[in-house]
Amino acid sequence: MGLIKLAAAGAVGYALFKYASRKENEEPLVAGLGRGHVRDSGPDHMTSPPKAWSKTDEASDESFPASDPPSTY
Repeated sequence: MGLIKLAAAGAVGYALFKYASRKENEEPLVAGLGRGHVRDSGPDHMTSPPKAWSKTDEASDESFPASDPPSTY
């Protein structure tokens, strides 16, 4: 029973530590864009688009960050 109480106290302490040390103004996810902004899919919206772009590339870019690959593979 003492081990459970110790684990619970540790979890509460960790949660309080993470809450107290969070940053209000974190860096943006993408350079030059606001926090939480996601770029549109396609080579037109990339900072350095590839020279060749196929339908498979388009489907993969549209599905990112999904864990399943597009059905065009």
